[in-house]
Amino acid sequence: MRLSRYFLPILRENPAEAQIVSHRLMLRAGLVRQSAAGIYSWLPLGLKVLRNIERIVREEQDGAGAIELLMPTIQSADLWRESGRYEAYGKEMLRITDRHERDMLFGPTNEELITAIVRDSIKSYRDLPRNLYHIQWKFRDEVRPRFGVMRGREFLMKDAYSFDIDKDAARRAYEKMFVAYLRTYARLGLKAIPMAADTGPIGGDLSHEFIILAETGESAVFCHGDLIDQDILGETIDFEGDLKPLIERWTGLYAATDEKHDAARFEAEVPADKRLSARGIEVGHIFYFGTKYSKPMGAVVTGPNGETIELEMGSYGIGVSRLVGAIIEASHDDAGIIWPASVAPFKVGIVNLKAGDAAVDAACEKIYAGLESAGIDVLYDDTDERAGSKFATMDLIGLPWQVHVGPRGLAKGIVELKNRKTGERSELALDAVVATLTAA
Repeated sequence: MRLSRYFLPILRENPAEAQIVSHRLMLRAGLVRQSAAGIYSWLPLGLKVLRNIERIVREEQDGAGAIELLMPTIQSADLWRESGRYEAYGKEMLRITDRHERDMLFGPTNEELITAIVRDSIKSYRDLPRNLYHIQWKFRDEVRPRFGVMRGREFLMKDAYSFDIDKDAARRAYEKMFVAYLRTYARLGLKAIPMAADTGPIGGDLSHEFIILAETGESAVFCHGDLIDQDILGETIDFEGDLKPLIERWTGLYAATDEKHDAARFEAEVPADKRLSARGIEVGHIFYFGTKYSKPMGAVVTGPNGETIELEMGSYGIGVSRLVGAIIEASHDDAGIIWPASVAPFKVGIVNLKAGDAAVDAACEKIYAGLESAGIDVLYDDTDERAGSKFATMDLIGLPWQVHVGPRGLAKGIVELKNRKTGERSELALDAVVATLTAA
């Protein structure tokens, strides 16, 4: 993509309304613009990041055996009355009435709707287990939306829901999602720590939050320092095998948010040099809640002996849009965002240091065409801005690699390659750029 043809509205100054780093940088880098309190338009650069995160989430859900569908944003209030949550949920639920005076709502979550779908579609134990997920926009009318996409009112979520014939099978589904979540965050370049959590309005008796460490996190967290060094991507995963030993390696060490923290236990179980106290951001939450929804809504199947069995359920949420802000909170410096390669909107930024110079223009065009032919997503700054402004823009938007092309280097047949994460700069032969970045 040529920057001269792209829509990238950069802000050079910090917006006064932005209180945390991710909000400031998302506005400055042209990722989002606020349309109302807690509601954002996703501009092209931000949308590319959002789609990359969504792709990784989808791949890991598919890999764990979940099946994708898509449920609507607007739901009937009657389903929520069946479960008993319509009045109990609170003012966060946006309640509306259609032209026929029917009570509707903008879905804050989907337990009721998916339970109704399965109730009306699955009648026999032979059709189980099932894990169904979708990626869809949600709305919760926060009293005080703040911190940009970190606590907005409209947000993109991945919700999965498992349905099983008994508790053992349901816990097995929970374990699969637990591992899939660890893999998802690792692929996003995040160190996510699973912590036992309260179930809140979702209900149930088993729940884990996935927390990434960040100074601006809303929760205080306490954990064993060795959890930071564990690598799920180095593990061989068999989702049809026994996942308990793997999960025990992640849950056997102390980890708790402030609401679950036991100071005495923390000091007793964790050596002093391994005690980690920090702030954390929740980026996912999983629940096993048994028959909380299936029982009142009549979601049952016929068992192997003809008996009626209430479905055992779990739900599994990832804040896809929230992850954009969380990644920035975990990966930035004073100059701007530092995107992990897996979610970066472009892998490479080409900086033409003297637009209009025939030799520089030709070299940039050669690199640009070569990278695109190699299937590399590239942003080419072909504008006539001054060099300092171009460097600042590239650092701000945080692409993993920058290629600086100027007349002095070309006189020697070289360009400058910059690694955004490390800041390291190196000289590279013009003809080696495409091969080097393809292998990077």
